[in-house]
This record gives sequence, structure tokens and C-alpha cells, in this order.
Amino acid sequence: LQETMEDIDKNGDGFIDLEEYIGDMYSHDGDADEPEWVKTEREQFVEFRDKNRDGKMDKEETKDWILPSDYDHAEAEARHLVYESDQNKDGKLTREEIVEKYDLFVGSQATDFGEALVRHDE
Repeated sequence: LQETMEDIDKNGDGFIDLEEYIGDMYSHDGDADEPEWVKTEREQFVEFRDKNRDGKMDKEETKDWILPSDYDHAEAEARHLVYESDQNKDGKLTREEIVEKYDLFVGSQATDFGEALVRHDE
């Protein structure tokens, strides 16, 4: 949370305002028109991120954004691994499918960055 706040809070006031929030994801680079996804992110900030409607996210609001309490990271990562690796889309992973996507598994927190793979024979 502290690292995110320090990275995005460019003016150092301890909050993330709308422009800092957008600036973390998108650079105008002279473009007159923003892409649609940027407009959607602006709406997300106003409607959902800035819960107390003071025009900026405090630490609690930022925490809710980056670490939502209703989001299961382990389940999401497991679903991602199966989705990306299950070549025949049967909902199960074979040894061959895992080996084929070995780099994906080695880079995943779900496998402790590959450590869990060397502890199993199956």
C-alpha cells in the first residue's frame, strides 16, 4: 500500500487524486482525445474508488482498490493457470500441458514461483 501511494502520489500530499490515478495508467502524449477505457477509468474513480467523494483516494480507499477484500488472489491465479494451460479445455491439467507452459507456472505465486513443482512427482 505504501509503495503504491508513493509511486502514484506525484504531488506528495498523501492522497491520490484523479489526475494522478489516470496518469499512472495513461500518458496523453499530445493526444487530444482520450481512449474510451480512460474515460471508463475516470468514471470508476468518481463512482467507486473515491468513496467519500472528496476528489482523492486516501490510504483506505487505495487499499480497497489494490487489495479488494472480496477478491481471492489464489483462486484467480489458479483459474488463470488452468485457462492458459488447458489446451484441450477439459478443465484438467495433464503433466504435458503443465510442462508445455512451464514458464507460466514457474512465474506464478500459486506454485511459489516454481518451488512447488520440484516437490512433486505427479
